[in-house]
Amino acid sequence: MILRCIECGKEYPIDEARYRCECGNLLEVVHPLETLKKKLSRKLFDERLARRDFPYNSGVWRYKELILDIDEKFIISRPEGNTNFYTSGKVAEYVGLKDILLKHEGENPTASFKDRGMTCGISAAKMLGFKRVACASTGNTSASMASYAAMAGMESIVFIPEGKIAFGKLAQALAYGAKTLQIKGDFDDAMQLVQEVCQELGIYLLNSVNPFRIEGQKAIGFEVLQQLGWQVPHWIALPGGNLGNNTALSKGFKELYELGIIEKVPRIAVVQAHGANPLYRMWKNKTSFTSVKAQTIATAIKIGNPISWKKSIRGIEWTRGVVEEVTDQEIMDAKAIVDASGIGAEPASCASIAGVRKLVRAGIINKDEKVVAILTGNLLKDPDATVNYHLGKLKGIKSNYANKPIQIEPNLEAVKKCLK
Repeated sequence: MILRCIECGKEYPIDEARYRCECGNLLEVVHPLETLKKKLSRKLFDERLARRDFPYNSGVWRYKELILDIDEKFIISRPEGNTNFYTSGKVAEYVGLKDILLKHEGENPTASFKDRGMTCGISAAKMLGFKRVACASTGNTSASMASYAAMAGMESIVFIPEGKIAFGKLAQALAYGAKTLQIKGDFDDAMQLVQEVCQELGIYLLNSVNPFRIEGQKAIGFEVLQQLGWQVPHWIALPGGNLGNNTALSKGFKELYELGIIEKVPRIAVVQAHGANPLYRMWKNKTSFTSVKAQTIATAIKIGNPISWKKSIRGIEWTRGVVEEVTDQEIMDAKAIVDASGIGAEPASCASIAGVRKLVRAGIINKDEKVVAILTGNLLKDPDATVNYHLGKLKGIKSNYANKPIQIEPNLEAVKKCLK
């Protein structure tokens, strides 16, 4: 394994704490695929799936040779992954497909997909000898990092935008013991600051600029394929915020393809919120990348200057993917449908559902195609958005699928009248 610049190709050893090349571009982990061809197979991964011993009971470390092949003494795992597929006739009808599979990453230990990247990032920090780790976060990254750092006995420092983080996420960072710094500004301001702090104070940075974080998140795609018996779906749809997830999945699919474990790759649909859509603007208008001032109810993807945009575009093009945008109204309506199906997810998760609906209506996704939509976080990550939607209290958003509580007198007749 080595680290390689995505632009100039300069290489660095993995035991060097580095996030960017000397030329300023991001790095990625390069695995010895030619050597691994002799070792890795569907059969090996399927055999590990039946094991419950450490570290193969993890839905990340089951694929460790393609994630981070290090001594097990460095691995910090809860374990993560092994999340479920769900089907819903209600959701399928809403998006206009015969069937749709929902992969719920909110079932990870801290209730979001971030745990897949964080187990890898924290394990790398332990391997490199760090005692302190830090991240900027709109919520999910901070919750995950704080948890895994606590398990590893590390100090964690979180930089969050003041007043712009859902309480369900802030509560986790505080509970897990992170030193939480609220800054005046948005996520992009926090991201700029945390990079300066980590560089100056020798703290290990665990945002998706960290190449090992991306490696862990590849396991979402690996697990999707394994759960489908290694049959490749036509599409995988997922929300786009800092763009680490689609970067990770496309990288992982490319590696599986080059190893001969799969014969084709799924197309990736990245869905951004209209108020935080720099990648969509670049894609749609065929222009250079320009950041935006992010504004959306979907706090997990409220990012106007995503770190991974270059990697992201490369992956989308390689998978013949697309980028779409959806409004907050479309996100919250899709969320209401997902929630009412008994599945539930936070707002950002449901950008994927809203995006699939839009792409089906545009004829980009065929109604007969097999689609997997990634739900990135648990319903209780942002309970305020859910409750206020059903109470009709979200500014500028209509509660088209509201389920309001009904006030009644405390007697049987009142209940009977209500239940009629």
